[in-house]
Amino acid sequence: MSALEINIDTFDTLVLEESFKRLVVLDISAEWCGPCNILEPIITSIASEFNETEFLLAKIEAEGENMKIAGRYSVRGFPTVIAFINGEEVDRFHSAQTPGFVQDFIDENLGKML
Repeated sequence: MSALEINIDTFDTLVLEESFKRLVVLDISAEWCGPCNILEPIITSIASEFNETEFLLAKIEAEGENMKIAGRYSVRGFPTVIAFINGEEVDRFHSAQTPGFVQDFIDENLGKML
C-alpha cells in the first residue's frame, strides 16, 4: 500500500469519513523537512504489510491551504503522524521514529478499532 495523497479539499472525506470504516493514519509532512524524508519510507514500508480494508495511510503536504489541517490539529512540527478512528484523533507522534516504534503505533491503534 502506498500513501494516499490528500489535500484540504479531500481531508474530510478521505480521512475523517473513512476512519469510520478503518484506521486512518495521517502523515503531515513537508518536502523540505529532513525528519519527514527519513520517516516516509519507514511508514510506507510498514503500511504495505497491512490489508487495505483495515488500515489506510494518508499523506498531506503542509503547504499553502493544507496548512489549515496542521492548524486544526495544533501541529507544532513536522512530521506529525495522527491516527484517526470514528472521525476523531486517537493518537499521534512527532518526528522520525524507528521502524519498531511505527509498527507498535499502528498495531496499538488497530487494536482500538475492535
